[in-house]
Amino acid sequence: MIVIPLKEGENIERALKRFKRKFEKTGVVKELRSRQAYTKPSVERRTEIKKAIYIQQMQREED
Repeated sequence: MIVIPLKEGENIERALKRFKRKFEKTGVVKELRSRQAYTKPSVERRTEIKKAIYIQQMQREED
């Protein structure tokens, strides 16, 4: 359960923004979307490899 303590005199919009950020970091929505459809393990592996290759290329470009 996410708890956002309100600071004295804090704007409700700012507190709501903090809540949304915390909620997004938990990854609940992302997991729900991924569970809507089954993906084969081979497809998951392939996407992980593609992500890893992409990250490596980005790191090489930085240097």
